[in-house]
Amino acid sequence: MRITGGRASAPRPSMADVARLAGVSSQTVSRVSNGQSNVDERTRARVVKAMQTLGYRPNGAARALKSGRFHTIGVIMTTLQTLGNMRTLDAIATEAARAEYSVMLMPIADPTLRGVSGAYQRLSAQAVDGAVIILEARLLDQAEFALPPGIPVVVIDSGAGPGYTVVDTDQALGARQATEHLLSLGHRQVWHIAGPETSFSAVHREQAWQRTLEEAGITPPPVLRGDWTCESGYQHGRTLGGRNDVTAIFAANDQMGLGAMQALHELGRDIPGEISIVGFDDMDVARSFWPPLTTIRQDFAAVGRLSIRKLLRKVSDASTGNDTTIVPTELIIRRSTAPPGQSPPSVRKRV
Repeated sequence: MRITGGRASAPRPSMADVARLAGVSSQTVSRVSNGQSNVDERTRARVVKAMQTLGYRPNGAARALKSGRFHTIGVIMTTLQTLGNMRTLDAIATEAARAEYSVMLMPIADPTLRGVSGAYQRLSAQAVDGAVIILEARLLDQAEFALPPGIPVVVIDSGAGPGYTVVDTDQALGARQATEHLLSLGHRQVWHIAGPETSFSAVHREQAWQRTLEEAGITPPPVLRGDWTCESGYQHGRTLGGRNDVTAIFAANDQMGLGAMQALHELGRDIPGEISIVGFDDMDVARSFWPPLTTIRQDFAAVGRLSIRKLLRKVSDASTGNDTTIVPTELIIRRSTAPPGQSPPSVRKRV
């Protein structure tokens, strides 16, 4: 009996204690602890009841040493502040739990190659079976970047290339859908409020917007650079709203779109009668904007689920090769877009 702080504490119940109370073998208790199916249901119920009575908890470390698995996944990410990252992380945690895995989060304050590599090395030394890396910064675009040998990895939101398993949203498709929608309504030019140059997603959306205009025989106007925030969208909305030649805006995310809409309202510009606007992400509140925002829906849940499934496949089979999975986007048409000079009948500027 151990003495802790001057008081005697009972020893931790063992598998043998559970077996004696349940009237079964230790091997049967082990099968129940590991979730194996080759145990009679009445026997399983008796073993579980004995565990609860004794307060028995399986030794996870011992099980990991025996099986070679820790049933824990590491997640490296540069920020928790963006909608996409939070939704993706939520899907990762949900899918991991469904597979009976835990998630160890490792945010990095230093979004550089060195920072990511260091976080990966630290995770490799922890009790994790693999890692998902969520990056918005354009780190893995660089040819010299390579993760050191270690645990299996899946990369989200990055152009990591053939050396890694990648899951990402089709950023280019989404930007093309947004731009083509505005052109199809009759707009002869589409202005773009872009995300930061350091963002992989922002750059790909910007490039696709530019290509779509050029393919339509239109020279793209100067890019207005934002930082994903409502405030940056608002400032650019003030600029664009003061121009009579602006009839259509594509914002690289819904938050900048919301900021631009606020500025246009303050300037007395009708949306979409004078200026149409499209966002990107499909935030939960996008349909509550005034008018409700036409936007590009990303399936963050699918990205999170696929990343875990692909990672666990690599964990189970080290010979699994690398591939890239691109999840398509969807154009969600609401009331913030219309042909130039027209408003949908049910949309009126609020007084």
